Amino acid sequence: MKAISACLLGLACRYDGTPLPAEKLLSPAAGDCWVPVCPEQLGGLPTPRTPAEIEAGTGEDVLAGRARVVSLEGGDVTAAFLRGAHQTLALCRCLGIREVVLKSRSPSCGVGRIYRAGALVAGNGVTTALLQREGIDVRVYPD
Repeated sequence: MKAISACLLGLACRYDGTPLPAEKLLSPAAGDCWVPVCPEQLGGLPTPRTPAEIEAGTGEDVLAGRARVVSLEGGDVTAAFLRGAHQTLALCRCLGIREVVLKSRSPSCGVGRIYRAGALVAGNGVTTALLQREGIDVRVYPD
């Protein structure tokens, strides 16, 4: 059993309410049992929602209290992103999940690349940073 960004399973939970189905992963030949997670929804944010970015740092910096997550309208949504990351971790622990497939670019799920000031930069989102810190293998779905 693995966890996966819910939007990659075709659920309409992205910030703009659109799905991003990963057809290759959804193939019956893949043979995996997927548990969908959307850290932003688990953190209490609605769908659709205003896009957000990590301001002046990465997910690791948010976890350490050195950066925050801010919506493009200027609202501080750090608490929701932290809550969603911890809820995702709790779900993984509860179900014994040791591998998670997330998408890049997101301030929560971003693996390897996130947006900052409208540009793609190297770094992980808040949930990815927390899961990796706790020893869970996080892989990126190629986009």
